[in-house]
Amino acid sequence: MHHQHGRYKGKISYLESPKRRKEFSPEQLLNIIPIKETDNILDFGAGTGYFSIPAAKRIKGDVYALDIDPSMLEIIKKKSREENQENIIAVQGSIEALPLGEGSVDVIIASLVLHEIQPLAPLMQQMYTLLKKEGYLICLELEPKGSSEKVTRINLERMEVELKEAGFQISEKVFPAESLYMLIAKKTD
Repeated sequence: MHHQHGRYKGKISYLESPKRRKEFSPEQLLNIIPIKETDNILDFGAGTGYFSIPAAKRIKGDVYALDIDPSMLEIIKKKSREENQENIIAVQGSIEALPLGEGSVDVIIASLVLHEIQPLAPLMQQMYTLLKKEGYLICLELEPKGSSEKVTRINLERMEVELKEAGFQISEKVFPAESLYMLIAKKTD
């Protein structure tokens, strides 16, 4: 376990960096998201729990922290024990691994993860199905800078198209930091 942890050290240090927190703290972003105390939230690609932990503190429902990386989920479990947050459920795997049925989640947070999914349409459909009527998908992504980027990114326009094609209605666009966009998309039917 320990040797594996080193492989993700760079990723973890970025995910937990004070610079990232200063640019867009999870609390600031959660203030923008329409969250109710009774909600169940899915943190899709939860990473180190950047959103999972603060979201769990705001609700009485459950936060499903979903990630394919077991070492990330160990970090979340450790943090939730330290913070005495018992409403965080760590789930390893893809969205199919969730122990949830259709219409069982109020809010899905997908922060800096959707650009890694190809093709995106099937996942968007699954998210749409998972959400309750009037539920929200919160999509946070980096706007690509130029065309020479090594990392795949999805620009704002393309993400809007993907969301609309999946049946979502975009209710808000927010730009929390330079080159970062957040789309709040609502399931309307």
